[in-house]
Amino acid sequence: MTQIAPDITPLAEIMRKLRDRETGCEWDIKQSFKSIAPYTIEEAYEVADAIERCDMEDLKDELGDLLLQVVFHSQMADEEKAFNLQNVIDAICDKMTRRHPHIFANDTSNTVEEIRQNWEQIKAQERNMKPQLTGVLAGVALSLPALMRAQKLQKRAAVVGFDWPDASGACDKITEELLEFTTASDQTARFEEMGDLLFAVVNLCRFHDIDAELALKAGNAKFERRFAGMEALAGKTIDGMSLDEMEQLWQSVKQAEKTVT
Repeated sequence: MTQIAPDITPLAEIMRKLRDRETGCEWDIKQSFKSIAPYTIEEAYEVADAIERCDMEDLKDELGDLLLQVVFHSQMADEEKAFNLQNVIDAICDKMTRRHPHIFANDTSNTVEEIRQNWEQIKAQERNMKPQLTGVLAGVALSLPALMRAQKLQKRAAVVGFDWPDASGACDKITEELLEFTTASDQTARFEEMGDLLFAVVNLCRFHDIDAELALKAGNAKFERRFAGMEALAGKTIDGMSLDEMEQLWQSVKQAEKTVT
């Protein structure tokens, strides 16, 4: 069966009309890259949420919203004669082809580790070709969630050998940073030491191939689930209950989860 290539032209034309200075939508016309950026981030999170809920119908809609963001930014760039949507498509096609030499070239890498190493080396070469990106850590997006950005910074540093020999070094660093936090003299110092402590915890996650962002997300979900279970057991609002009473409910919920699993 012949597959028909997806056509993004209608969406691009809709955005062009919305941005038309004479006949377009006033809201769309007044937007800029900076004003739209938060919506772009929001749509990416909504895509992730639909995936988390295994809602394919919602995922289809959210992917459309995210695609609209790409078209929106591309249209604004086209108006400034910086680049256009076709340039964006061509650039990502070139990048994916370049970063997969084992598929599109004669590279003989076939293990996951070899492919990963090639990917990182190619990315490093690409960074070196950009004069504005100098240094090993250059180019890690500032807008990333803090845990995710910490992981990326640590991975970049590890590539050039700035890393603990094994996970024990990361564990010792957590102990060191926790002590520095508990002995900090004031709130400013505690703030700084807490940042160091969280960074050290992310490092330990990396050594064990645990995504810190996903791990904390799972921890949040567990806390919500158990708290809701605690409220259900109480049969009433828990506001006003003693800490000991709430702790008993909490332990009951935990024990019930263990019994089920």
